[in-house]
Amino acid sequence: MPVDVTSTLREALSKLAAETRRIERQAAAIQEALRAANGTGGGRRSSSAGAVTRGAKRSRRQMSVTTRKAISAKMKAYWAKRKKEAKISSKRKAEK
Repeated sequence: MPVDVTSTLREALSKLAAETRRIERQAAAIQEALRAANGTGGGRRSSSAGAVTRGAKRSRRQMSVTTRKAISAKMKAYWAKRKKEAKISSKRKAEK
């Protein structure tokens, strides 16, 4: 009795495609659960493709006033130091 390889391969491919879709659905569900756990939900399900789409606007974390002032002071000191080093460097080049 001859074996029809083509139909066997088509059947195997069909089963693999179904398994791939099942795994992709599970992966999407896990990603959605992770987003919900991290508080970064913000997405909504597309009715046609079943994919997660992001909203148009994403919010940013708010920085406290004290943190903003601390960062400002650090950056001012950083740039003052850079400017001072640049002056010293340019003086040395001029002397040579």
